[in-house]
Amino acid sequence: MTDINRRKAPLEPYAVLAAVEQPQGPQHKMPDAPSVHWTGDEQIAMLMYPGMTVMDLIGPQSMFGALMGAKVFLVARSPDPVTSDGGVTITPTATFKTCPRDLTVLFTPGGTDGTLAAAKDPETLAFMADRGARAKYITSVCSGSLILGAAGLLNGYKATSHWSVRHVLAGFGAIPTDARVVRDRNRVTGAGVTAGLDFGLTMVAELRDRTYAECCQLRSEYDPDPPFHAGSIKTAPAEVKTHMVEMLADFVKKSEALAAAYRGLRLGPTQPGRLGRIPTPMDAFRQGQSLHK
Repeated sequence: MTDINRRKAPLEPYAVLAAVEQPQGPQHKMPDAPSVHWTGDEQIAMLMYPGMTVMDLIGPQSMFGALMGAKVFLVARSPDPVTSDGGVTITPTATFKTCPRDLTVLFTPGGTDGTLAAAKDPETLAFMADRGARAKYITSVCSGSLILGAAGLLNGYKATSHWSVRHVLAGFGAIPTDARVVRDRNRVTGAGVTAGLDFGLTMVAELRDRTYAECCQLRSEYDPDPPFHAGSIKTAPAEVKTHMVEMLADFVKKSEALAAAYRGLRLGPTQPGRLGRIPTPMDAFRQGQSLHK
């Protein structure tokens, strides 16, 4: 089994994505900055499953992979290659059985139908619940927070998700929060897809320090200047919003059904405010109201 160890290759841009040894990266001189926590021994498990959104995984992984001394495990049910919703196939470096039991960070990416399947898979939920019971940080990006919710890891915590299903988190006992990255105690969740980079930098700063995180940001030349301003439900043109609401409607309904099943099986009827239909961003949009009052 291969893990990702950056003890000898500081801030190496890319981490190992296959269960084979890779050529060692270029050697770097350790900066003369004793106040910066350059090395550590974190153990980070990143869940993989068929149909995940690969950017949800790789954005954070590129930041975790830059942590010198850390070990990053790409974990799946079996050692078989995992294909993302975009057709990218990645070989796991650990399985549910071989993944370390005591983790610094437990992470899951999001997706659509693949995410819902993972959120209903008993083995996946058992793994997440078990490792989450001891992990120092429990984290996700995009709709990966649905998996955390289904594993019982978000009850009573503020959390975020992809804008289309953020409201669904309430069905898992979480407190939906509109922000790029949300931290509540040891739960750290990122919003949709590209927020994985913001999440990753946030985690690097948490695990090491701000200077280390800023070095990662500069190494990655992360200085967004998008050609359009349609990347948020707040700023996208009305026509774009309409199209995306329609395209994601089925995913949203299935996500709401997942949360309803969770409430019925695990929260029970005594939970106040959990049984009625949860207002969605789409409701507000269709009514011409503000989405973020």
